[in-house]
Amino acid sequence: MLWWQLVSFDKLLYYSTMLANFTSNGNQAKPFLKWAGGKSQLLPQFQEFYPAALKTGKIDKYIEPFVGGGAVFFDVSKRFELETFYLFDINEELVLTYRVIQKEPNKLIQYLQEMAKSYLALSEEKRKIFYYSVRDDFNSSQPQFDYQFYSDDWVVRASQLMFMNRTCFNGLFRLNSRGAFNVPHGRYKNPSIVDVENILCVSQTLQKAEISCGDFTACEKWVTENSFVYFDPPYRPLSKTASFTSYSKYRFEDEEQIRLAQFFRKLDEKYGAYLMLSNSDPTNEDQQDDFFERLYMGFNIHKVLANRMINCDATRRGQISELLITNY
Repeated sequence: MLWWQLVSFDKLLYYSTMLANFTSNGNQAKPFLKWAGGKSQLLPQFQEFYPAALKTGKIDKYIEPFVGGGAVFFDVSKRFELETFYLFDINEELVLTYRVIQKEPNKLIQYLQEMAKSYLALSEEKRKIFYYSVRDDFNSSQPQFDYQFYSDDWVVRASQLMFMNRTCFNGLFRLNSRGAFNVPHGRYKNPSIVDVENILCVSQTLQKAEISCGDFTACEKWVTENSFVYFDPPYRPLSKTASFTSYSKYRFEDEEQIRLAQFFRKLDEKYGAYLMLSNSDPTNEDQQDDFFERLYMGFNIHKVLANRMINCDATRRGQISELLITNY
């Protein structure tokens, strides 16, 4: 019997009851995936740059075209009362997982718990075999998978993705050009595979969100002068050897960075929305590199400090500056 056939459905009612209890007990949602470039560590600095109109109630909707791990979304939703949140990402696997947590957190939890129970009971070598078996199934089913119409298969796929994210090397999310997950197994003695409380909190938070898969320009139909739009695109690599633009099967090169800057300017001029964007600071490597200064000329360019956590060269892990660009 396969692990996804082991779900004990008498437990689903239990998790449904737990979810109801989370509506008023003060629990706060946080990112449910380890995510390269995640913004959790930067939130205290980001909060200083949120538009003042969030506090006065002038802003009634939050829009994030590259939701990724969602750290800023969760922070804004916790701190401010907004009517609606619009979340987008071009990564089909990520969007699928968000929607599963939004719709069926209880069933997802049960799948993850069964996987965790099976995996943690194994020896190190057998854990490796288990991991690659899950990865192979995930990748082999991708070409024919239906990402358009919700089904039970979505829950299985979301649980596979979350399991791999917690047990793969360095918690990376990386896809090759064919859309296959290609991160090797990580040797963690006791990985935290399922966080029941947080999944339930995330699900509750997502009840006010509309989640869509698409290019960043797809968000335009929702943008108004009362919107706060936060862009967190794949960062421009600081050097040719530091390239990591494959969070989805679609790469994000300089041409895409330019197209994004043009879209940022369009939203500013046409709608007058409140805009904030994160990206790498090329001057960390080359003081003469003014790529973003030229792209975002006329806007406010701030610098924040971040710890570089994911780098194959341990000697190059440390605190660096990143850019935070606003139109207010």
